[in-house]
Amino acid sequence: MSKINDEKVDVIIDKKGLISADSLPAKPDNPRFAKEQYIAIFKAEIKRPGADAMLDYLENKSDFFDAPASTRFHLAEKGGLVMHSLNVYHRLKMLVANEKAIIKNNISQESIAICALLHDICKANYYTVSHRNVKQIDGSWTKEPYYTVDEKFPFGHGEKSVFMISQFIKLSGDEALAINWHMGAYDERLARSFTKLGQAFEKCPLAVLTHIADMQATYLDEIE
Repeated sequence: MSKINDEKVDVIIDKKGLISADSLPAKPDNPRFAKEQYIAIFKAEIKRPGADAMLDYLENKSDFFDAPASTRFHLAEKGGLVMHSLNVYHRLKMLVANEKAIIKNNISQESIAICALLHDICKANYYTVSHRNVKQIDGSWTKEPYYTVDEKFPFGHGEKSVFMISQFIKLSGDEALAINWHMGAYDERLARSFTKLGQAFEKCPLAVLTHIADMQATYLDEIE
């Protein structure tokens, strides 16, 4: 195996030219560092009109950088959402780089950044902290915080992210499909039929790869 330096990260390439998952950056150890990484990648890769307003919304008009990624599953902690978004970004970038030329040559670095960094924007201003009584070993009770959902705009999940992003920047068709269907078979809209998901995956490789990157980040990088 050989190494090259890409964006100050050692990238491990095997004899077949595939980028190894061993090259993935370590999970940021605090929300502040994760926020700095996220903003740096966002500014470097996303250049289309409205990007500055999109980032301003995330940073100054939402709790995106403080929110958890879930209430009790993966990264249910302060800053979990931005950490998850970074993990998806690195996974998606690797997946695209390892694809055959006819696929990877039609997916830009900007599209990778948009789909990965913004796929879960629907979770901004979505969680809240509540408290519950928890019995201690000595029999006493204490109030402990936990995350719960406070949905202010019940528009769905992937489709909500597409709507929110579209208030700031114009998405391509492939980007909209990828973000809309990033939950794959876990999407609540598929309770009766998988037809539309199958059609999206058939027509849009970016949608397939974004879903896979989301699953890899959630179940390979974030489950301790």
